[in-house]
Amino acid sequence: MKKSLLAAALIAPFLTGCVIAVSDGEAETHWAGKNSSSWQARHKNNREVISELKMDSSYQSVLTQLKTPNFTELLKKDDDVYQVLFYVTHSKHSDSKTTKDECTPLVFKNDKLVGIGETALGMITQ
Repeated sequence: MKKSLLAAALIAPFLTGCVIAVSDGEAETHWAGKNSSSWQARHKNNREVISELKMDSSYQSVLTQLKTPNFTELLKKDDDVYQVLFYVTHSKHSDSKTTKDECTPLVFKNDKLVGIGETALGMITQ
């Protein structure tokens, strides 16, 4: 018995392990702090800000709140100018690259927010 304990005590420092964390995509990153640059924190922040946006918000005020978009599009239709800002809000691919299908589009007409999401985007591209 003493030999077993002694052997375990001697080899314990050389043992290594692996931890696998499983999440549903809503990982809490309290350890990283409020200014975390992790992708989960960025997605969550974008969702929170977008959920509080008001219709007719100015293009500049939204840009100030959300900063640089992941993608942008600009379209002139009749006499109206449409700007679409795409912000990453959810992950579909585990390739560490952001694609438009992982973003929420914000649609502006003549510098005013007129819609959020794929339905709003579809209304101007028809």
